[in-house]
Amino acid sequence: MSRPPGVRRPSDPLKAAEAAFKKVTTKPAEAPPKAPAIPGVKEIVTLRIDQDVLEYFQQDGPGWQDRINAALRKAAGK
Repeated sequence: MSRPPGVRRPSDPLKAAEAAFKKVTTKPAEAPPKAPAIPGVKEIVTLRIDQDVLEYFQQDGPGWQDRINAALRKAAGK
C-alpha cells in the first residue's frame, strides 16, 4: 500500500493498525428515528407557479393558499 507524498510511516505500526481496524469496523451512529406524521399539520414550502395560475387562485381573496392546497390534493387523488 503506497502513501501519498510527504506522509511518513507511523511511528507505532501497532497503533496505526488498530486505528485502521477500528475505522473500518466501527458502526456509524444511527440517525434518530423520523417523527411520525401528524394529520392536518401544514408544512411551509416554496413553490414556483405561473403568474396566471397564482392570479386565478388569488382572485377570490383570502384563502387562496387553501384553494391551491385543495386543488393539489384533488390532483393527487387524496
